Amino acid sequence: MNRITPEFSLITDWITPESHVLDLGCGDGTLLNHLKQTRNIRGYGMEIDPHKNVLALQNGVNVIQSNLDSEDLIHYFDPSSFDFVIMTQALQVVRRPDLLLKHMLTIGKQIIITFPNFGHWKMRAQLLLKGRMPETDTLPYRWYDTPNIHLCTFNDFEDLCEENNIEIVAKAVVNNQHKSNLGTRMLPNLLGEVALYKIQRKN
Repeated sequence: MNRITPEFSLITDWITPESHVLDLGCGDGTLLNHLKQTRNIRGYGMEIDPHKNVLALQNGVNVIQSNLDSEDLIHYFDPSSFDFVIMTQALQVVRRPDLLLKHMLTIGKQIIITFPNFGHWKMRAQLLLKGRMPETDTLPYRWYDTPNIHLCTFNDFEDLCEENNIEIVAKAVVNNQHKSNLGTRMLPNLLGEVALYKIQRKN
């Protein structure tokens, strides 16, 4: 099993012991396996890559092969089936992030989501000074081979939440080492590189 990343450690802190968890784009099941060991959760993963599905099964994770751009979520699972639905670093690669969030909030009581910030100062500086699509450690792809099709800033995401009656329960903004500092706390949309949000439907 792979070593736990700082991002996964931050997510673990937000998971209630003995909860029911769904991990979208679960890869080889590292996070779910870690949550089983440290939080005694019950969980499933969804992953499109058949090779990663095999690895997840070998790691003792229940996994369903599925495309997040389909409507499989609401067909496979009943409303409020999970205490937490997790999706890490995938919001920007799906075709309709707004619809996927709606489906996640249908089947999950709370959602934990992470994504990179296109509003970070390095992105702005590259666009301003070079006039080209930026490349950074967080978003290392070139414009023509990137899997990212819906890049957004933290402000964009929070606007989407407000427009869709979604409450932000908790938020952590970090640098590319997944560490918080004074800058990421004071000017998150300018100095933060990755955000972790815990969200739910407003009452």
